[in-house]
Amino acid sequence: MMTHTPTFMKQVLFGCSLMAALATACSGGADRNAASQPLEISVPISTEIVSARNVDGIDQFPATVVPLNETELRAEVSGYITRIYVADGATVSQGQKLYEIDHVRYSAAKEQAEASVAIAEANLARVKRDVERYRSLAEQDAIARQILDNAETELSNSEAQLIQAKAALTRATTDLNRSVITAPFAGTIGISSVRMGALVSAGSTLLNTISSTHPIGVDFQVNERVLPRFVSLLGKGVAQDSSLALILPGGNVYPGSGQVTAIDRAIDPATGTITIRASFPNQGGTLRAGMNVNIRNRYALSGERITIPHKAIEDQLGTTNVYVVNDSSRVEQRQVRLGIKIGDRVVVEEGLAAGERIAVDGIINLQQGSKVQTEQ
Repeated sequence: MMTHTPTFMKQVLFGCSLMAALATACSGGADRNAASQPLEISVPISTEIVSARNVDGIDQFPATVVPLNETELRAEVSGYITRIYVADGATVSQGQKLYEIDHVRYSAAKEQAEASVAIAEANLARVKRDVERYRSLAEQDAIARQILDNAETELSNSEAQLIQAKAALTRATTDLNRSVITAPFAGTIGISSVRMGALVSAGSTLLNTISSTHPIGVDFQVNERVLPRFVSLLGKGVAQDSSLALILPGGNVYPGSGQVTAIDRAIDPATGTITIRASFPNQGGTLRAGMNVNIRNRYALSGERITIPHKAIEDQLGTTNVYVVNDSSRVEQRQVRLGIKIGDRVVVEEGLAAGERIAVDGIINLQQGSKVQTEQ
């Protein structure tokens, strides 16, 4: 049997201790190196695959509701208001009586003028008979020539008096007709500016204002660059899929469809805009003159367009960027040029291609080269 000396045993124990120390030292160094390098965290985001499709563009402009017909009702004869036929704000039909001004007085003036015409006609008939008789006598040299000349002069005067009487009758008839103010067209009358018994003057006193209500107009201004879109709609009537829609003050969409009825004659050189008028049905009277609304026009964009959610856009000092996710699950910041906005999406004119994946939600936590984890 082999025996070990104490020296030999010490050497073996020393060697084992040295190897253990080296192993421990190596292990501790690796742990320290790993701890010195921070662990990279993936940013959770949602993504969307970019695609191109045919889309409709939408323009929206501030607009004002205007009546297609509106006129001020003014007194055409002088006198006192003797009758008001309608209530303030009433809906009236064409030809309906609205006001009466001293109707009895003007009726009497007409009757007097009619009597003057009858007298002038009777006098003229008498003078004509005298002239015919005098002419017959003059042919027989039975009367002096001066008598016939006087009779013919009186005939001319009587004819002139009849013309004058008839002219007075025409004026009296016109004044009588104008003493009753009627509605020139169907519409809504405003709040009266005069009351019963008020003294009014011809041509100066404003009685009321009447506006047509159905259909009703909407005026808005557009930039000269988009004018061709509306020129193409002029005179085409209203289709079921009309591109014109109204947005009411509360944000609701008006149920009626509109049509372009007029385009102003010239572009304002100071603003580069032109006024366009559209008309909308208004049977229920929802739209009232002076109302501030928005008019929305839908039009087809040429060719297929790339659209992305507006929340995927990052705006930095006037430049617009998106984050494109590559095959290594990292993002690349890319500048894009935007087109029109369509609802919560926007058209991208340059910078993206169909099939690329972009970050949509969570972009606030991204920067160039960030590693991401996509959420389905």
